[in-house]
Amino acid sequence: MFSNFYTTAAEAISGHSAHFLPRYAAESVENAESGRSLSFFGKTTDIFAALCYNTFKLQEVLAMNFLEERIARDGIVKAGNVLKVDSFLNHQMDIALMEEIGREFHRRFADKPVTKVLTIEASGIGIACFVAKEFGVPMVFAKKSKSINIEGEMYIAEVESFTHKNKNQIIVSKKFLGAEDHLLIIDDFLANGCALQGLISIAEEAGATIEGLGIVIEKGFQIGGRVIRNLGYRLESLAIVDAMDPETGVITFREQV
Repeated sequence: MFSNFYTTAAEAISGHSAHFLPRYAAESVENAESGRSLSFFGKTTDIFAALCYNTFKLQEVLAMNFLEERIARDGIVKAGNVLKVDSFLNHQMDIALMEEIGREFHRRFADKPVTKVLTIEASGIGIACFVAKEFGVPMVFAKKSKSINIEGEMYIAEVESFTHKNKNQIIVSKKFLGAEDHLLIIDDFLANGCALQGLISIAEEAGATIEGLGIVIEKGFQIGGRVIRNLGYRLESLAIVDAMDPETGVITFREQV
């Protein structure tokens, strides 16, 4: 009885089947069917109150998308507007999460005739691979330094790194980018927009068509998103962080339709 009640309530809230619900659903059903009492706010309560409370908490979680929920759970806020997600995104990578990110970008840009995915080393490479796999197209990444194995003519742009506080020249061989290409540009973070502007510059120099730009985490309190959107490009960010508190660790996400 409780399973059916909770599933119905959860589906009404989320618009999804119970198979996709976060852990609150499973916990509520388990506790309700076992007849156990729960303790929260320092008090023991009967299972009906607990079910109502967990339904309320479920509403909070379901307001987040899959990435926002992971960031809220495992992301670490540091002073200086730094958000560490190295446990699952840009040092150690959660492959199931990467696959979901690839599918989500494919869903958002399914109407575009993407022929290549373009990104920048290093953190963008892994993410862009999963996106390119979903589209069934090659992935090209801009290198931050010239090496002996790069030959021939190159596209070059200069970008400033928010993370490393330095400037780099990024390069892409002209063999791998041309006027016939329709590009989806992908990166892990968007802060001041310099990396994206460098990739846009290279794409424009190649004469390629930019079909869109996909960002995993956008820092909405910095100027990058506004700059790129004001240039007229379609920018899709899976999570937009509007505020971060290093003292409490609380991360506030922008609501997206």
